[in-house]
Amino acid sequence: MSFSEPDYGRLDDPEALAEADPGEMLRHVASAAAQVREAQLLATEAGVERIAVGGRPRAVVVAGMGGSGIAGGVLAAVCGLGCPVPITTVHGYRLPGWVGAADLVIAISRSGATEETLGVAADAARRGCRLLCVGANGSPLAEIAVQSGAVFVPVAPAAQTRAALWGLAVPPLLAAGALGLAQVPPPVLERTAERLEEMSHLCRPASESFVNPGKQTAVDLAGSIPLIWGTSPLTGVVADRFAAQLAINAKYPAIAGELPEAGHDQVLTLDGPFAVSGAGEDDFFRDRVDEPEATRLRLVVIRDTEEHPQVTRRREASIEIADERGVPVTQLSAQGEHPLERLAGLIAHVDYASVYLALALGADPTPVPAIQELKVRIT
Repeated sequence: MSFSEPDYGRLDDPEALAEADPGEMLRHVASAAAQVREAQLLATEAGVERIAVGGRPRAVVVAGMGGSGIAGGVLAAVCGLGCPVPITTVHGYRLPGWVGAADLVIAISRSGATEETLGVAADAARRGCRLLCVGANGSPLAEIAVQSGAVFVPVAPAAQTRAALWGLAVPPLLAAGALGLAQVPPPVLERTAERLEEMSHLCRPASESFVNPGKQTAVDLAGSIPLIWGTSPLTGVVADRFAAQLAINAKYPAIAGELPEAGHDQVLTLDGPFAVSGAGEDDFFRDRVDEPEATRLRLVVIRDTEEHPQVTRRREASIEIADERGVPVTQLSAQGEHPLERLAGLIAHVDYASVYLALALGADPTPVPAIQELKVRIT
């Protein structure tokens, strides 16, 4: 089992990168800071604070798929474990049976035409839920908002939903602020935008691999199966994002998890065939000529500045176990005081890494033929 041989030289050749990235995915990823500022303006102009009329809801349900759906994870991570109401995300066509008029439903779809999200938004309107819709102007989702009297926040046009996270995530965060569920004042949003600008500078195409964190991580991952673990609910969201971005940008498999849960199941893969040599390795008479190198695991640990003490012990022990079994380890660390700043910096890092891995492997990050084929087959 082996992957295509990566072209590491391409990563340090800006012209070759541009040629391999005709859809300009790197440029879209670099727009993150501008998205934060633009989304703040659009949400304010739309009157997102009106969502607080009627007081605090019983629960918040975020509906979204793919690159839109992760906004729910961002919201829950920023509100934190101390949030006075539960926040859950629906990745599908239906609301849970318990959702009703006492709850807030946030429907997010960049295109405003995602069928699963439209189904949930319509269901929320029928049940009399408080409803916030985030999507494209003139879309079916916008029509549902108008018909139901819901708050609607438009999103700026973007070529790729997977690179438009902050345009989709900021309106729900501002709604949470208006409801008293999170503290996300303008200075925090500006510091978040500045952190994203810093990461875009560090990860720019002209920055060489040895000083570029996005390229370094891509080089680490090439040819391995990444086992990506967060060490908190916040970095668990980043782990999920990383696996999703590797799939959609690099068409590359990864396994995401979060400690301590990953220490109860996924840790066993460190004793499996992708971590240790199989019996065939000891066969002296096996023909080794031109034999491809076996695909191996790589443990990627995404550390938060706020970890439960027992999670810290599990993280340290897991790294020791991986080292003892010859499984290489990559560690990414959060920076910043506010959860949103920490989240944004890490997501920028893994977004860039996924695109650089795609380009190193000769995969155009933009096309999604399997998704398009799947949609055709179910219509």
